[in-house]
Amino acid sequence: MPTSSRVTGPAATPGASSIVEVAAAIIERADGAFLLAQRPAGKVYAGWWEFPGGKVHAGESAAAALARELHEELGIEVRLAYPWITRIHAYEHATVRLSFFRVVEWVGEPHPRENQSFQWQRLGAPVAQPMLPANAPVLASLALPLEYAITDATALGVDASLQIMERRLTQGLRLIQVRDKDLREREAFARRVVALAHRHGAKVLIHGGPAIGDGIHYSAAQLMALSARPEAVLAGASCHNGAELERALQLEMDFAVLGPVRATATHPGATLLGWDGFARLARGAAIAVYAIGGLDRSDLDAARRAGAHGIAMIRGSRA
Repeated sequence: MPTSSRVTGPAATPGASSIVEVAAAIIERADGAFLLAQRPAGKVYAGWWEFPGGKVHAGESAAAALARELHEELGIEVRLAYPWITRIHAYEHATVRLSFFRVVEWVGEPHPRENQSFQWQRLGAPVAQPMLPANAPVLASLALPLEYAITDATALGVDASLQIMERRLTQGLRLIQVRDKDLREREAFARRVVALAHRHGAKVLIHGGPAIGDGIHYSAAQLMALSARPEAVLAGASCHNGAELERALQLEMDFAVLGPVRATATHPGATLLGWDGFARLARGAAIAVYAIGGLDRSDLDAARRAGAHGIAMIRGSRA
């Protein structure tokens, strides 16, 4: 994995002033395909594939640079681009900080205006090679669904929970956390969830373990006590403040869940982030961050505008 992290202040990274700021676009069609571009002859790493974008000019915001670069390179006008993850990579010639945006609405048909080749790519298909190393790890984050459903069999009952889950899986739900820490038959329930989810091509993380599904989701307390993330499985973590989120970044978790954004029955009396507080913490993170806390699927747009990868929900995932 390339050297990647979040820079949280001017002194956070040696030589931070020499970092080249770049805006990069995940241009996504409605059918799930995204655009990759090949660097033209005469440029550094000519022939390598990357996500479209370019350098941020002095005094220019990353969003403005993104719009300018996509017009110059591909002849499109950006209409809706969500801020997403930020990654730092040290190449031999420069250290770059890539601010990624997910571009979901634009005007015009992308066409090469700088003699570059491009192609539409699908997750799960062989990736165009060679891929710039700073861009390759982004594909793993891109594969994460926008919704992360959390079980509540303790309140609903096992059978009712499984019925709701099966309905949602047929609707496209693809990522589930088995929480239910106090459920007596928790492991048996978790195994039934895993079997059901796998029949629909979905993945399951177990809160605190065991790793009987596709990974483990850690509480904030478990995260702070963790010395290393597990290998070869998905690893997610709950975070409520900047220190916890920073720890998730240090351990290179696959994703974090940050909140609560609004009041929620599962965390009464908790300090609420609101969307401004969430955005202040989540923007600039090198991993996908889900928003949580009193949300439902109608909040997805607001969450993504605040820099969230998507939303995590208990009650909101039942509908």
